[in-house]
Amino acid sequence: MRLPIPMLLACLLTAAPALAAPVTAPAAVAHATSIPASALDSTAGGISRAQWMAARPVTAQHAMVVSDQHEATEVGLQILKEGGNAVDAAVAVGYAQAVVNPCCGNIGGGGFMTIHLASGKNIFLDFREKAPLKATPTLFQDAQGNVVPGRSTKTWLGVGVPGTVMGLDAALKKYGTMSLKQVIAPAIRLARDGFVLQPGDIQVLDTRTKDFAQHPNVAAIFLNHGQPWKAGEVLRQPQLAHTLQLIEQGGTRAYYDGPIAKAIVAASDRHGGILSLKDFRDYSVVWAKPIECRYRGYTVVTVPPPGSGVTVCEILRVLDGYPLGRWGYGSVQATHYLAEAERHAFADRNTYLGDPAFVKNPIARLLSAANIARIRAAIRPGRATPSSEVKGSLGATEGMHTTQYSVLDAGGNAVSVTYTINYLFGVGMMAGDTGFFLNNEMDDFTSKPGIPNSFGLVQGHINEIRPGKRPLSSMTPSLVLKNGRLFMVTGSPGGSTIISTTLESMINVIDFGMNMQQAVDAPRVHMQWYPDKVFVEPGYLTPATQAALEKMGYAFKIVPAWGADEAILVNPETHLLEGANDRRRSAGLAAGY
Repeated sequence: MRLPIPMLLACLLTAAPALAAPVTAPAAVAHATSIPASALDSTAGGISRAQWMAARPVTAQHAMVVSDQHEATEVGLQILKEGGNAVDAAVAVGYAQAVVNPCCGNIGGGGFMTIHLASGKNIFLDFREKAPLKATPTLFQDAQGNVVPGRSTKTWLGVGVPGTVMGLDAALKKYGTMSLKQVIAPAIRLARDGFVLQPGDIQVLDTRTKDFAQHPNVAAIFLNHGQPWKAGEVLRQPQLAHTLQLIEQGGTRAYYDGPIAKAIVAASDRHGGILSLKDFRDYSVVWAKPIECRYRGYTVVTVPPPGSGVTVCEILRVLDGYPLGRWGYGSVQATHYLAEAERHAFADRNTYLGDPAFVKNPIARLLSAANIARIRAAIRPGRATPSSEVKGSLGATEGMHTTQYSVLDAGGNAVSVTYTINYLFGVGMMAGDTGFFLNNEMDDFTSKPGIPNSFGLVQGHINEIRPGKRPLSSMTPSLVLKNGRLFMVTGSPGGSTIISTTLESMINVIDFGMNMQQAVDAPRVHMQWYPDKVFVEPGYLTPATQAALEKMGYAFKIVPAWGADEAILVNPETHLLEGANDRRRSAGLAAGY
């Protein structure tokens, strides 16, 4: 289940490394380099600074796939070796993740895809879930107007209309080179024949064992004769294999106007949900122009609303005015200005951004020189700004259990995908014998404007529930270009921390000179306006740095770990591809050829 940021599921993640002192590198580094090796004696947090600094990415000459599940990575790599392009591989990974990463990979949810073509064209695909046509702004309130706990997360009312199958199909038809049968075949095989569960897989499954037991159709798959699965055992999913075969044979029609949609709607009806066949028949994906912004001579290509690429760009544009590289990773000054830039940008995000079909997003104004100058002027050099002094209206948070994967092919095409079912294993329920978990993305909407939610956040009208509306998301699958050529593919799960994790993977390379693995593994920092605290992973702050920042007015919350950045870097010096699987996801893999 989803937890507030102060209580992230540490069981999914490994310990964070500790750093003995800030790491410095020249500002605006043009490529990944080794971090200067000094003060390598710290071991707090379970991983020494020396081990972290020695981290090296997987390298390859031609192509690379990185995901948080090794079987899915291998599927994507094989597609590339067979002559498929990055989109073919991304679709294959998407379907494979639905099998081998059932908590988070999905055909019962939705997401975003950012594509860079070798021709230089950049494209964004929105296949986020939609609210059912019977949804209302008061859907999660009782007759007295009180928000009912759990209604948006544990019942069929929380299920949005899934978009993943149509999204993958749309990408494949428009930019792929292979047939659906070719790219979905590995997923069908993995579901039918099974795959060997690794310790990382078991850690995830164990978080909801008790919930699985409550639903016979779920327990039949995700419990082994009533007992939790163990590492080394083979998980087979014949029901999901059948569902995937229906998609293979009937395409999106099988899902949105055939037996799969009918099974979901029937289950929704039986359990008090509001999904209808018309919801599925009316679902559509959106092709749009990505958001682009400049940072130290690089071009960041990221997602427009209802994603949060605007927020990533707003933070980067503010930071572009400060010498982070000279100050050093984890330093007092770098942390201060990063936290303040995030504080202001999150306030703007939660005030102004939403589904562009329902909300006029002031993107140009948010990224304008005038707004960036306003934010810089508001940042006090030696003092934290209380969040109460930063204006805005808060929006909803979202689940932490999302999936990111990145693909780069030999022809120079790149794809960054983030997709989700919100909570770990979504709503925790399946429709009949379809074999896949459904999302609880409706929880990403505002349950009631002006009333604090379970996270203590006061939510506004911008993200209010409306029929057919897509909820605001923190997902930001992104690309970085240098002189028009691909430099980085990045993105992460992690709810609102997605924004900070993604942009920090960029500045860790560009400003602090890290290689891709170091950049992904580095302890993280996050400030989201409210609550008025800075969240940090163990090892990010030295005692002296923390004391100095606390004197400036900062309050800190140590969180074991968050996110799972799966990234690729094109090293302009060696011309090698650097693939980095986040150390926080032990089941993941970076692989190339």
